Amino acid sequence: MAVAAWGLAGCAGPQSVLDPAGPSAAAIAMVWWWMFGVAVVVLAGICVIWLLAMRPRAEAPDEDAARRIQRRWLVGGGLVLPGVSIVALLVFGSPAGFHQLPLPGAGPAPLRVDAIGHQWWWEMHYPDNGVRLKNEMRVPVGRAVDVHTQSSDVIHSFWVPRLGGKLDAVPGRTLVVRLQADRAGTYRGQCAEFCGTGHAHMTMTVIAMEPADFDAWLRTGQAPVPLLTDNEPKTPVTPHPGSAR
Repeated sequence: MAVAAWGLAGCAGPQSVLDPAGPSAAAIAMVWWWMFGVAVVVLAGICVIWLLAMRPRAEAPDEDAARRIQRRWLVGGGLVLPGVSIVALLVFGSPAGFHQLPLPGAGPAPLRVDAIGHQWWWEMHYPDNGVRLKNEMRVPVGRAVDVHTQSSDVIHSFWVPRLGGKLDAVPGRTLVVRLQADRAGTYRGQCAEFCGTGHAHMTMTVIAMEPADFDAWLRTGQAPVPLLTDNEPKTPVTPHPGSAR
């Protein structure tokens, strides 16, 4: 038990995909755990087969029998096992990807947020209200959020591990990923695509608020924050709590 607790201690944390806080992230974590479980079973099976193969035999099989055995292992281990595993993974894992897509749903209309990557900071824009944040995104609990990723310079990647999957921010294109937070809290995001010397500092903070608190914040806003422009020195920046209309 102590060894298991020690091994699972790394499954939690501000950027752990195994500590989901929303349906998109939970679907990804579920696929991971199933893959991990199947991998453990396969590894155990291979170890058992290896031990059986190492047993001393009273007599070696003749050449024809050896060929038949080799053929069985080639077909079973090289074709059947990988084929069945890949098909099962596709059948089981593909539905999890639907949580990341901006598909129509029965709940409230998704909130749109434009995430614009710069070297090396994130600009968050709420087009319906004109609010802009730097290295910070605020979302309502229990409501889907469609993040429209963009880039002003090189390829970045928007990723909040505890809320959903990651998506590249590509210059000249707009890609969309859906996130949702099921409980209030603060979550850490990170650029997941190497984008230059300041890549490691390109982090963001996602604050999930109760719907009433979020609506009140969205109506009132906070003190304006000057956003960097592409003409300013491109140095790493830290999260800022303000917004600009």
